[in-house]
Amino acid sequence: MTISGLGPHGERAAPPERVSLLPEDIAAVKAATRRVAIVLHTLDGDWTRLQISGMLGVFGDCGVVVTEVVDCRFSADRQVAELDRLIAASPDAIVALPVANEQVAAAFGRVSEAGIRLVLLENVPTGLLPGSHYTSLVSSDNFGLGRMAAAGLAPHLAQGAAVGVLGFAADFFATNEREIAFTNWMQANRSDVQTHVLRFGAVDEAADLAERLIADHPEISAFFVVWDTPAMAVSTRFAQAGRSIVIATVDLGEDVAISLAAGKPFVSVAAQQPFQQGVVAARTTILALLGRTIPAWIALPGVPVTRDNVADSFQIIWRKPAPREVLRSLGLTP
Repeated sequence: MTISGLGPHGERAAPPERVSLLPEDIAAVKAATRRVAIVLHTLDGDWTRLQISGMLGVFGDCGVVVTEVVDCRFSADRQVAELDRLIAASPDAIVALPVANEQVAAAFGRVSEAGIRLVLLENVPTGLLPGSHYTSLVSSDNFGLGRMAAAGLAPHLAQGAAVGVLGFAADFFATNEREIAFTNWMQANRSDVQTHVLRFGAVDEAADLAERLIADHPEISAFFVVWDTPAMAVSTRFAQAGRSIVIATVDLGEDVAISLAAGKPFVSVAAQQPFQQGVVAARTTILALLGRTIPAWIALPGVPVTRDNVADSFQIIWRKPAPREVLRSLGLTP
């Protein structure tokens, strides 16, 4: 699949194959004692667990020691403190997902000033440049994910329908791109559809905001939520209220896959490839430690998932069989 978005500095994406490891690369990194720390926005959620699994496998195979995996709990202040602590510990590299932009930029700048290799996931803090402050950004094609979700939701929308869009209030490259791409696709391809946008600051606010959108715009018949955890919270709230609504989101978590197979309320999922992204991030880090030239932005395409392909898509993304509830809903098991 092609990459439809651009990087945070307008870069064209390099494919994941650009950071393949040769046998001599693996031998070289095994010959040295290398330490890497992983700093993530949260350790909750299926996406994060698969990312970590992908990274740990590659690092382990190459003899690179992961000293810790840090949970920043979506807190910019906590991330700043953890980065400063890690700078003092002086690992050879840090793989990190910035939880914000301007608030964490100075701390990420201090990482590179300390001579620690920095590989970013999904987001680049304000003012940081590839080659100067960080080695590379490894992300999904988030613009493509937003377009993919819109295209999958469109067949389920009546003429003149209204859609609620729940974005993320933080200045965050990945979710910003998804929201922009979703609304742009609707304007270009379904100009009859009205979109109404609110943005949550924390995951546990998403369901309340969805209810507020419905109260203000009772004609809303569908939602797009920028990732699956808040989307599930919205789904649960509406199910408890007995409200019928369809939902599109990003990421194929287990609960979303079960709902998609059942036929409601999820009808369209633009899935990332978090395990593979973790693999690519680890390979990128290893090549950076070896002094290789790395592309500024490496992007992985999304996977469009509907009820028709949810079982095999789950298997590809998760590297394990789809949940029994999925298979049962599809008539693939008793």
